[in-house]
Formats: sequence, C-alpha cells, structure tokens
Amino acid sequence: MNEKKPWQEFFDLEAPAYENNEFTKNTLREVDFLIEELGLEPGASVLDVGCGTGRHAIELGKRGYSVTGVDLSSGMLSEAKKKAKAAGVSVNWIHSDAKCFSLDGHFDAAICLCEGAFGLLNSSDEAIEQPLAILGNISRALKPNAKSLFTVLNGLSMIRKHTQDDVEQDRFDPLTISEVSQCAPAGTHPEMAVRERAFVPTELVLLFRLAGMNILNMWGGTAGSWRKAKIELDEIEIMIVAQKTAPPGALAQAS
Repeated sequence: MNEKKPWQEFFDLEAPAYENNEFTKNTLREVDFLIEELGLEPGASVLDVGCGTGRHAIELGKRGYSVTGVDLSSGMLSEAKKKAKAAGVSVNWIHSDAKCFSLDGHFDAAICLCEGAFGLLNSSDEAIEQPLAILGNISRALKPNAKSLFTVLNGLSMIRKHTQDDVEQDRFDPLTISEVSQCAPAGTHPEMAVRERAFVPTELVLLFRLAGMNILNMWGGTAGSWRKAKIELDEIEIMIVAQKTAPPGALAQAS
C-alpha cells in the first residue's frame, strides 16, 4: 500500500486514542459472546478482519485461541502489537486492505466487528464490490462450515436520520445507503471527510450468499448492547452470524 486513503489516514491518527471510546469498554463480555456464538473449541484458529488495536484478538489469544488480525492501518497495528506484547500474547498481525488479503482456508472462525473495514468506503470504492470483496476474502479463508460474526452499520437507521436536503447536499446517497461525514481523529486533529456504507437485511442475505456464506441469525448488534433480539430501527449496528456453505461466487456460477 503506497498512498494513504482517507480511512487509513484517519485510523493512523485515531489509533493512540481509539480505546478511549466508550464502545470499546465491553471486550470481555463481547469475547464471551463470540466464543459461544461461534462455537469455538479450545485452541481454534480465528481470523479478525479490521482488528484495529486488537482488543478482541488479544483477549482471544489470552484464552488460548490462535488469532490472525488484519488491518488497513499501520497505526492501529502498532498499538495492537504493543498491547499484545504487554499481555504476553502472540498474534499474527497482517497489514492489508481487507479487499486485498488472501489467506488459505484453514480458519475455524472469523470476526469483523465495529465496521472493521466492511462498509468503510474510499471515494473510488464501489458500494457493492467493496463489501463483496471483503466477504469473499473472509469466506475463502474459512474451513467448510466454519462460522463468522459481523457487526455492520444499520441502513434502516441511516435512512431514517437523513433528510432530502442531505441528499441534495451530497451528505447522503440513497442509491448506495452511504453518507459522507466530517470526523476529527482522536478529537484533536482537523476534521476529515470520510464515507461510510450501511446495509439493509435483505441485501446482506444476498451479499453473504454470493460470498458462499449463509446467514444463520441477524440481530441488533450495536457495540455495548450485543444481544439476541430483533433489530431496532434506529440502532447503529446490525449483527450477523453466518456459516460458510460454498466457495465464493458459487451461487452466481450456478445461475
């Protein structure tokens, strides 16, 4: 990766302060949830895409799992490595765009949490191809029948919060369910324009199928409020539990 893209630059600047965010304070409960929902056996291999500062990866490592973390941001990975070393945990860290990494299909499970890459669009990213490429890479990395757990932005909420003026001013695109907002990394740097993509449940079912995964459950999944319950229209995130069923693209080839 040569020239930094907006999200890469944002997270490089955000990295030192990332775990000051309130939504990062539930790691232990979240990892308990992940182990149960993914059915992780002792020593299982887990792929963490968009691993950030490694809070889930490191906690899984502490519990004896073999973890590989992938992230776009060298700043986030630098923080993750420092935290892993302090915790005495070994994690395989990979610096890569989630659209581009390629790993053999040997993982027992995968996670992609808090919009870890999925739906974080650069200006040149296509709104279907970007998430589908990430899903395909994750699917290829999984063993047959392995499970994955994602949390993604809730398109129902994003649609409801925007107005026609937002459409006219290019702050919200209803064709791609994406918004452009101004964010200040770590709360101290100048604001940057970043683009985020949200999803509605029906398209998620199709995207996962195209990537060779079948959605088992879809719940409300906002950080700090993970639960097995119906999606609330105005909550920030949706949680997906999926299982690998076929090679990516098999559905399209069959048709």
